[in-house]
Amino acid sequence: PVVPATQEITPPCSSPVTEQDSGQLARVSNWPLYCLFCFGTELGNELFYILFFPFWIWNLDPLVGRRLVVIWVLVMYLGQCTKDIIRWPRPASPPVVKLEVFYNSEYSMPSTHAMSGTAIPISMILLTYGRWQYPLIYGLILIPCWCSLVCLSRIYMGMHSILDIIAGFLYTILILAVFYPFVDLIDNFNQTHKYAPFIIIGLHLALGIFSFTLDTWSTSRGDTAEILGSGAGIACGSHVTYNMGLVLDPSLDTLPLAGPPITMTLFGKAILRILIGMVFVLIVRDVMKKITIPLACKIFNIPCDDIRKARQHMEVELPYRYITYGMVGFSITFFVPYLFFFIGIS
Repeated sequence: PVVPATQEITPPCSSPVTEQDSGQLARVSNWPLYCLFCFGTELGNELFYILFFPFWIWNLDPLVGRRLVVIWVLVMYLGQCTKDIIRWPRPASPPVVKLEVFYNSEYSMPSTHAMSGTAIPISMILLTYGRWQYPLIYGLILIPCWCSLVCLSRIYMGMHSILDIIAGFLYTILILAVFYPFVDLIDNFNQTHKYAPFIIIGLHLALGIFSFTLDTWSTSRGDTAEILGSGAGIACGSHVTYNMGLVLDPSLDTLPLAGPPITMTLFGKAILRILIGMVFVLIVRDVMKKITIPLACKIFNIPCDDIRKARQHMEVELPYRYITYGMVGFSITFFVPYLFFFIGIS
């Protein structure tokens, strides 16, 4: 479906066709397949995460949303750190045709897209089956479809070998087998322990500092700080909302929960929550970006004329990503639910 070409064709997807390392341009001949795998790749990118987790927390089930984030942070952190320890390069081009170059500076083994694409659907079914009323067959169909779409998209895009994908899948299964039994304990600790915010912030920051020492700069360092910051912010926000009584989980005697009838009012409120919430979150992210980078440069005496170069310093990249996405996470579980409560759409 992808062949070398002499003319550049830019497809209508989020990941454009780009030049290979050899200087040749790639032409897509099978657009439906290309767009399908573009979508599969997006299931492991920031845009998906910033829509998916808030949707769960604001509209579906805050408890499931929080615990999905706990699992996602753990899986992605271990995956990113393992990449920087093993240091296997991306597949060579040629012979591989690379249709995505944004993550090309990262290492290859294991595939964190494959890890995310495995962890999220499996965890979603583990967390919801028995808590919500639905046929198990739906989950058994969703897991292989989601996982295979994400995994195959990374091979199609030229970013991973089959071995990277298999390693990412098996690594995720191992992580879930070991750590999933503790997710309930972690979530309860985050909400109820009086010193939880201090422990959460300190632990996630320490993990970020450790990951930044594993290798030289690449996009994976910033991604790791984003993941840790988001996880810390969401956990701290859930602690505040729990202690203020803003968002209360249903009692155990009401389980399993039945889905409410879909009405125009319910649908309208859900759309309104997403629109208002995402606008608020994006404003917070933009404001924090504009504040944290110059501030970090000033504190550590790093020239900020070239922002891209300044961010390659750990002293700038780590606080910028950690604080910015920490506030994004805190907004998702505290500021936005409080706003919903205030305007009457919670």
